Amino acid sequence: QVQLVESGGGSVQAGGSLRLSCAHSGNTYRTYCLGWFRQAPGKEREGVATIDSDGSTAYADSVKGRFTISTDNAKNTLYLQMNSLKPEVTAMYYCAAEPWCTVVAGSVYVDMDYWGKGTLVTISS
Repeated sequence: QVQLVESGGGSVQAGGSLRLSCAHSGNTYRTYCLGWFRQAPGKEREGVATIDSDGSTAYADSVKGRFTISTDNAKNTLYLQMNSLKPEVTAMYYCAAEPWCTVVAGSVYVDMDYWGKGTLVTISS
């Protein structure tokens, strides 16, 4: 059983930066994917960025060049560094995991099996 807990959300002024963290446990698979997703009010959940156990990454076009996904294996933590934040990205952000997964270049979407409960990011303008 994989468990994930997000943290680091909050209110940030437009143009500012924020780093989200996701502590995960129970992920003992040889290959896997970890990712960040977000859901704004009245909208469907969308993929933001994913990374696999080999370090391959994929980003949504809307965040390329501004967001960076990374992992710290020693701390069992997933990160999402968000820079140049825009008001349009105000949403609940979720981290997720999928065993036996490989990230395909250019494709963020992964049918994740395990999900955190989310952390709210609010951008003021």
